[in-house]
Amino acid sequence: MDKPVRIMPCLDMQNGRVVKGVHFVDIRDAGNPVECAAAYCTAGADELALLDITATVEGRSTLLEVVRRVAAAATVPFTVGGGIRDVASAEAVLRAGADKISTSSAAFRRPEVIAEMVKAFGPERVTVAIDVDRNPAMPSGYEVYIDGGRTATGKDAVEWAKQVADYGVQVILPTSKAGDGAKTGYDLPIIKAIKAATGVEVVASGGAGTLEHFYDAVQAGATILLAASVFHFKIIEIPQLKAYLASRGVPMVI
Repeated sequence: MDKPVRIMPCLDMQNGRVVKGVHFVDIRDAGNPVECAAAYCTAGADELALLDITATVEGRSTLLEVVRRVAAAATVPFTVGGGIRDVASAEAVLRAGADKISTSSAAFRRPEVIAEMVKAFGPERVTVAIDVDRNPAMPSGYEVYIDGGRTATGKDAVEWAKQVADYGVQVILPTSKAGDGAKTGYDLPIIKAIKAATGVEVVASGGAGTLEHFYDAVQAGATILLAASVFHFKIIEIPQLKAYLASRGVPMVI
């Protein structure tokens, strides 16, 4: 394995608060983003993700003031996504203190924006997120969704991931709509398929509920383990997770 596995709590944002849903709906409050970010850094998170989950649907930019406040509190790199549609909006988020940006719907609608961002900021600062759902009519069995999981695209998820990787992106973040918030385990086949097709780093996202689920994702090829519910609601603590993975031979950032 090239890199140690990293633990990435995800702060899904809505109206300036951290929230968590199930299958992208049934949203409930999970706290203050700055307090959450600081607590996760103290607990040993390796990275953070801050996703403004309604920015794209509401046609607005990411909440930059929240990004600034989280940047002041965070002691680890953090990635911001939601409403990042072009180089200018990405630059504003990076200037506000984010270390990396994540783009999804805008990248799908205008793929050349990925190349523009990679050129402007470097490949290490650009993540492309891909929301997926199972569709047996697709070659890979998975279809790309955009607009926060609301809109089916008719595009095969693995084909899109290959296209994304060709632009020089080093990290792809697929989230399974079926797994999101369900705590039934990550959708392992899509992790395996994207890793095999692209060779880039894959973030496991959507569905973690037990310690074993994280290990399963590593076995499937993920090197960044993103989760929200299990961390927000104290089902699993980060030091506990790191100790468990290390005990199973997974190289960790300690």
